[in-house]
Amino acid sequence: MAKTFVRGRKKGEAGAAVNYITRRQALKKLQLTLKDFRRLCILKGIYPHDPLHKKKINKGSTENHIYYYRKDINFLAHEPIINKFRDYKVFLRKLTRAKAKQEYDKLAKLHDNKPEYKLDAIVKERYPTFSSALRDLDDALCLCAAFSILPHSTKVKEGLIDSCKKLLGEFMHYVIESHSLKNTFISIKGIYYQAEIQGEKITWLVPHERGVPPASRIDISVLVTFAEFYVVMMGFVNFRLYQLLGLYYPPQIQTGQNMAQSEEGDDEVLEKIYSLAKPLAKRADAEKEEEQLELFDDDDGRMAAKMKENEAIKGLFKGLVFYLNRETPKEALTFIIRNCGGSVGWESGPTNMEESSRSVTHQIVDRPVKDLILTRKYVQPQWIFDCLNARRKLPTEKYMPGATLPPHFSPFTKESSGDYVPVERLEELRNLGADVSGLMPEDDSSKDKKKQKPKEKEKTLEGTAKGMRVALGKMHVKNAQIDVNEEGAQLKLREMMIPKKHRRVYHSVKKSFSRNRNTVKKLQEKRNAIDGQKAAGEE
Repeated sequence: MAKTFVRGRKKGEAGAAVNYITRRQALKKLQLTLKDFRRLCILKGIYPHDPLHKKKINKGSTENHIYYYRKDINFLAHEPIINKFRDYKVFLRKLTRAKAKQEYDKLAKLHDNKPEYKLDAIVKERYPTFSSALRDLDDALCLCAAFSILPHSTKVKEGLIDSCKKLLGEFMHYVIESHSLKNTFISIKGIYYQAEIQGEKITWLVPHERGVPPASRIDISVLVTFAEFYVVMMGFVNFRLYQLLGLYYPPQIQTGQNMAQSEEGDDEVLEKIYSLAKPLAKRADAEKEEEQLELFDDDDGRMAAKMKENEAIKGLFKGLVFYLNRETPKEALTFIIRNCGGSVGWESGPTNMEESSRSVTHQIVDRPVKDLILTRKYVQPQWIFDCLNARRKLPTEKYMPGATLPPHFSPFTKESSGDYVPVERLEELRNLGADVSGLMPEDDSSKDKKKQKPKEKEKTLEGTAKGMRVALGKMHVKNAQIDVNEEGAQLKLREMMIPKKHRRVYHSVKKSFSRNRNTVKKLQEKRNAIDGQKAAGEE
């Protein structure tokens, strides 16, 4: 019989060596500059990957390179937007030539025919369903909020900052109309918000209202590319959300005719819309009948508890009228108050509310007040945030002007056994109906009582013994340090048996446990010192 020989594959023709490609090879294949390649990867959602075996890919060398999947680069090669990038390069060359020759008529024609690309098809390709776009809305909102406070500069495209402000205001209007805001927290970076839309929890950060100097250490061109894509994506998302709720898009203010007044100027209408202080108009064909969901008893009662929580948030400030002083953060307070069913206004605001109005029930102040009106309550801005997180109206005595405010806890952190949990946080969790039995700290007094019990029994036995008797022999007191040393030796032996690939993970977990233990100890000592100072001051 004739023997058949199978030709084997050469090294580097299959496997990981073919699946990856370096960035330099990708630039050569796509015929793009590094700037255009970065922009294309951001728009299409292509990111580099770190291979497991670099020697197999790099022909035995361990030199550092940036690697991409070859299939991703082949996917980018068929993108039509690459032609727009090349047309823009040709446009720039023609523009510089016309400027050098001072051909002003040709310059005007070139600007009129400037090549522009649209990202609608890319957005539809990356987010085929509406739920997938909602899941990626966190980054879009954070970036739009960051761009909305940036100063106008030549590095940022014209109209991009205004578009970010507009889209962020439209989304916040939807959250107000649907009462979707669930949690909020004030931090050093800004104000965190969390809304629940169609079962998806969306968390974003809005910076504080302050002047921002131009950033010199940040590559703003990369962020501008992200912002361009997210602006288009948020436009589609806002349009879809407004359609589901029966609102006009672009938004219009609700008046007696359920429309915005056409006699006012465009700037005045936009100011009223994006101040968040006035409700939006609904379409005439929108369904007016609200769906009434029947509550049923499931195994855990989660559905009923969720519905009760939504109703509590929706009617938290119902019937209350708030007046905001000029030093308070108007956008954040208006957002939360209107989400919870209240009315809000300020001096020269869109609602035309005066400070002396009798309809005002609460006034938000952040500095001492001279003339107080007895028919209303004065509170600091933190009261609004804490009421939303607590799902109830908290007592206003602790939030009066000039009072030392209670601690402001984050609703986004989950406490576990062994963590440091302040007493105020435990009370807040109890009011929310959470089980805090596992978070209670152990008292040192109970430990001392347990240790003292056997000694007391020995004393009583010695006291009852009278006359001649035969007593059992007693062992010498065992040194506790010997047991500790034995436990440490046994632990070291067990650690030696851990496989090498799991040893680093074990040591990192062990370090994290010790670090958390030391942090809890320091926080407890700090709290005891503060309580001691307060007690000394009261005496």
